[in-house]
Amino acid sequence: MNSIQKKTWVLAIIVLFIMMGIWISLTYYNQKMQNQYNSILERYLIMNEVTGASQQIVTSLNEYLLNPTTANLEKTNQSNDNMKKMASKVSKFRNADNDFALTNYVNLIDSLVETTERSVMFRNEQETDDYLRAFSEATHISQDISEMTLTLIDTELKTYDRFYRGIINRSEELKMLGIWLLPLIILSLLLLTYWISLRITRPVQQLTQAANEIANGRFDLKVEVDSNDEISFLAKMFDRMRININNYLSEIKQKAQLEHELQQNKLLLRESQLHSLQSQINPHFLYNTLNMISKKAFIEGSEETSDLLVNIANLLRYNLNRLEKSTTLFEEIKVLQQYIEIQNARFTERIHFCMEIDESCLDIQIPRLTLQPIVENAVIHAIEPVEDGGEIRIRVIDGDQKVTIEVEDHGPGMNEDKIKQILDENINSTKGHSTGIGIHNVVKRLRLFYNCDDVFCIKSNLGSGTKVMINIPKTGRVNSHEEIADC
Repeated sequence: MNSIQKKTWVLAIIVLFIMMGIWISLTYYNQKMQNQYNSILERYLIMNEVTGASQQIVTSLNEYLLNPTTANLEKTNQSNDNMKKMASKVSKFRNADNDFALTNYVNLIDSLVETTERSVMFRNEQETDDYLRAFSEATHISQDISEMTLTLIDTELKTYDRFYRGIINRSEELKMLGIWLLPLIILSLLLLTYWISLRITRPVQQLTQAANEIANGRFDLKVEVDSNDEISFLAKMFDRMRININNYLSEIKQKAQLEHELQQNKLLLRESQLHSLQSQINPHFLYNTLNMISKKAFIEGSEETSDLLVNIANLLRYNLNRLEKSTTLFEEIKVLQQYIEIQNARFTERIHFCMEIDESCLDIQIPRLTLQPIVENAVIHAIEPVEDGGEIRIRVIDGDQKVTIEVEDHGPGMNEDKIKQILDENINSTKGHSTGIGIHNVVKRLRLFYNCDDVFCIKSNLGSGTKVMINIPKTGRVNSHEEIADC
């Protein structure tokens, strides 16, 4: 019903615009007649101004001839320029009735200007007879212009007398036309309003009935409306809705299935990313360590070389064997001890490791190669640059809901921006020497593995060391493990 009201208002607005159009037309016609009156009056005024201007030229020229000063010359030239402008304005008044007379009139004006300029020229050349003769000629031309002006005005009055009478007659006819046209327009609009309202209400009733049938679940009833307007288009849309509703239900089911498959694919993608990150192995550490061990065996010939080889072999086997799977904290600590023995052999008295392990936490599941890159990073940045070496402390603390692993050193530390870059994974960390896995890799793998953003934390200040904390949620347990000694 709101659309019917809107269309009714549109019809009322159309009526209003028609009435306004009639009023504007009448106003425009009256304004046009007034402009014509003003134009005629302007013609008379300009012609009268031409007479005054011609007399002014003669007066200015006479003053200059009697007293040839620069001021009088400028005044004469200004009068000439004004006369030329008058000639340009008068030329626009040309019509079929005054063409010959107006041509003579303009020629007189041009002759006056030319004669004035010639008289000024003769006066400048001290040719008395010539400038006096020219002045006399300018005076006669000015008188002729005055007489011609009266003649033209009289001609204009005779020409526009018929025009005035024609305007008055047309005004009376227009007035009578408006009196008869107004009731005719009102009657026509009333009939048009009735017809339009009938064309609107009948299709709306048909459409309403069809909508009720669809609301009751009758999708087999075709929607038909016998009108050729927007209501008919709306009826076609209803019919299309009836046809497509079953398809929409089927599509909803398919979308639900696709949504389920998308969630599964996201989980597979996370697992794939985890596997990809765990597969970054760099043999650089292996080559350097074997080279160091070979030199040590060559120089010392000690059994310590054998122990180092065993530790390296175990470390390599752990790095390369089944990296796509998780492991227990027990295995990570065990491999970390082998890595510590290698570093002890490398740095001797310069490095000291201290481990405080809560053995009840060793069965927690953790991604492979998590602790070794963190400890290695502490060795690289906290031990190697310092001549006297330093200490690295490793703790495993059991909590109610999580297990906390702390790796602390007393190195140079880092600022807040560096910590933020590591935690936000916005830093391209240098790969670790032994595994090729940097800190940003460990952070990303831990977050993917536990699906938690706060699993990794760093506390550090410049000059006061760094503490890395891993908060591991408690998951499955492993039945047996070996004991790991404290420091």
